[in-house]
Formats: sequence, C-alpha cells, structure tokens
Amino acid sequence: MPDQRKPSFGQYLGYLFGRTLPDSMQDWVREDLVGRGASLRYVVRFTVPLIPLFVAFYFLIPGERWIPLAMMALLLFPVLYFAIALMNIYRRHRLLAHGLDPELLNEKAQRRVERTRDDYEQRHGRGQAG
Repeated sequence: MPDQRKPSFGQYLGYLFGRTLPDSMQDWVREDLVGRGASLRYVVRFTVPLIPLFVAFYFLIPGERWIPLAMMALLLFPVLYFAIALMNIYRRHRLLAHGLDPELLNEKAQRRVERTRDDYEQRHGRGQAG
C-alpha cells in the first residue's frame, strides 16, 4: 500500500463519522485538527448535517414563514453553543485516537506566551532570584 498524504473520499467520510485514519496520514490529521481554520471546519462539520432538516422545516411546517425560521433558530443556537463549548474536548479526543499529542491544541497559546516572555526579558532583563 503506498504512503498516503490525504485521505480518499471513503476514508474522509469514515473520518467524519469518527473512524481513525492510518498512521501515514497523521500530518493531515494534525493539520485538520489544530492547523489554520480548524475551529471553523469543526463548527461547519456540526452544522452542515442540519441543512436537510432546516429545508424540511421551511417547506413542510405550515403557517407564517417566521414559524419554521424560529424552529430552525431553536435548533441552531443550542447546537452551535454546545459544539463550540465541546470543541477542544472533541479535538483532543481525535488527536489521542490518532496517536498524536493532545497538547498540540495548546501549541499556539504556548508560543504566544514564549514570545511575550522573550519580549519582556529583552525590555527589562531577566529577573534576579533572591
């Protein structure tokens, strides 16, 4: 089996439903879970499956047009709230499932702390112990 860098369509669908990708795709998984745009991809993956339900609400619920729109909002707001609230927990779980370090989620914040510390030390010098 050749070394793969990106998942095939079938592998990607399985990945979306929680399956683990082969070790040869760990770089892709790392980029997907902690790379640029990872948070947006995560939220989109939770909201896109609701689109057929929203379309059904809009066309099948009788009454004024605001009624199905209100029903959509009653579904969408809690889904978005909990998706965002649980984002780091889910991404940490996916990193662990693929054999990656869950601390990758904190990498950007750690780099920012280090830059701030370096900047402080350049301006004020290292603190003296004692």
